[in-house]
Amino acid sequence: MKNIFAELISIGDEILYGQTLDTNSHWISAELDKIGVKVKRKVTIADTEEAILEAFEEAEKNADIILITGGLGPTKDDLTKPCLAKYFDSEMYLNEEILQTLKERFAKRGRTLNKLNKGQAELPKKCEVVFNQYGTAPGMWFNKGRKVFVSMPGVPKEMKYMMQDTVLPKLKEQFQMPVIIHQMVKTSGVPESELAEKLEDWENNLPKEIKLAYLPGLKQVKLRLTAIGADENRLKKLISAEVEKLDELIGKYVFATEDINHAEAVGELLKSKGLTIACAESCTGGYLSKLITENAGSSAYYQGTVIPYHNELKIKVLGVQQETIEKFGAVSEQTVIEMAENVRQLMHADIGVATSGIAGPSGGTEEKPVGTVWVALADGENTQTKLFNFPFDREGNIDITANSVLNLVRQTLSAK
Repeated sequence: MKNIFAELISIGDEILYGQTLDTNSHWISAELDKIGVKVKRKVTIADTEEAILEAFEEAEKNADIILITGGLGPTKDDLTKPCLAKYFDSEMYLNEEILQTLKERFAKRGRTLNKLNKGQAELPKKCEVVFNQYGTAPGMWFNKGRKVFVSMPGVPKEMKYMMQDTVLPKLKEQFQMPVIIHQMVKTSGVPESELAEKLEDWENNLPKEIKLAYLPGLKQVKLRLTAIGADENRLKKLISAEVEKLDELIGKYVFATEDINHAEAVGELLKSKGLTIACAESCTGGYLSKLITENAGSSAYYQGTVIPYHNELKIKVLGVQQETIEKFGAVSEQTVIEMAENVRQLMHADIGVATSGIAGPSGGTEEKPVGTVWVALADGENTQTKLFNFPFDREGNIDITANSVLNLVRQTLSAK
């Protein structure tokens, strides 16, 4: 089945200047993906006739569907409509239905339609009108051979209404769409290069309908499997079979195959086993607990946290032996062992975890440079520790430390 490609054009100097964030293209891409349309390119262009016409011409070469947002206001700097009229060699006319709608809307607000507002009802003759329930600028639909151009306002609420009410249903009628299925497999605790090496044979033998993409991040690597074809049930079976193979190959690194975050996945695991957790956070300063508690229902497994940032509190509140800190230092295996074991007992939890390290940018030494982090997990039977040497800035070191603890908890529980 032939792929249907789209190009998204965002028009507006305010986007290029960084004064407005383009959330429209992100939302449109997701909606097009749901109906089987592949977005080939997104471009943002200036409010100039030359840039707009050039973008239209380029988009027509590359895509079946061209969706345009922005530049439909009533002022002279809004050039999308006259550019569309010029590109499609279309005369303008006054749409009486749109004009009447505008008059009624303005009357309800106690306002009179001025010349600029009246101009919103002037449209190219070759377009089909896309009604705007929430604003004054109507959308425009153009057919050019087998290509479709749709122009919509840049105001998100107005654009979304047009897409959902008119554009998406009409696109589904006009084009025969393939089925696109995405399956995300989220991994943690393994770098992208090592993951790719482990999966080389599997990747080389994927069914022709399935494509793999690696989406690396600071704290995780996502694998996106995309299946494209005509038979949805067959594609789902193919995807499911490949995910099962992944479980055999890299199961210890996989924390989710659904749209949940790392802390949520760990929480579900704790809940399924009827276990609770408590945290002692030094270098992470409560960030680990934030990740855990931002998920609804975390009270079922989360007991609490002690944040003994200063050594005195590690000793007086958490009960770490003064001799331990004096002999080995706060950032040491011996200290995090006592922190994890003591917070577990203090909070009456099944599992205690602890972090202590040098997040930076200062505080490092030759023996313990910035990025040196010790973490520990105590479950009443065993206490595990891990030493990390992270190369990131302060925010990055804190983030990856917290997620490394989550990974340690997940792997420990999964092995039981």
